[in-house]
Amino acid sequence: MDNSSEFFKFGRYLLNKKLINQMDILNARYLQKKNNLKIGELAKAKCWLNEDEIIRILTIQEETKEKFGEIIVREKYLIKDRVEELLKEQEDTYIYFGEALVKIGAISMELLIEQLKEFNRMKLQNIDNK
Repeated sequence: MDNSSEFFKFGRYLLNKKLINQMDILNARYLQKKNNLKIGELAKAKCWLNEDEIIRILTIQEETKEKFGEIIVREKYLIKDRVEELLKEQEDTYIYFGEALVKIGAISMELLIEQLKEFNRMKLQNIDNK
């Protein structure tokens, strides 16, 4: 197993250890994509922003590199309290990759925790050896 590249992702690590398969990775990523919505998507679902407004904000964001939420407030699409509500909802519903693997039944929580510890230990060793 190659430990050198700017450290491979956790999914590749689990795949190399034969603890999960490629379909598990795809299913976990799909679950993440479905649940880990962007602020614009959340605002659109609440009918606080429409598609055209989101595109305008994204265009500004591409030019300025500012955060989406900062642009929404500055351009007066939403007030700060609404943006904070969206950020809180985004945080509350966020699913990490390992958590998604557990939710789809690909790996147990116990094994996930054990493997995360080992993966992070290897990452730290890799950093220390540079």
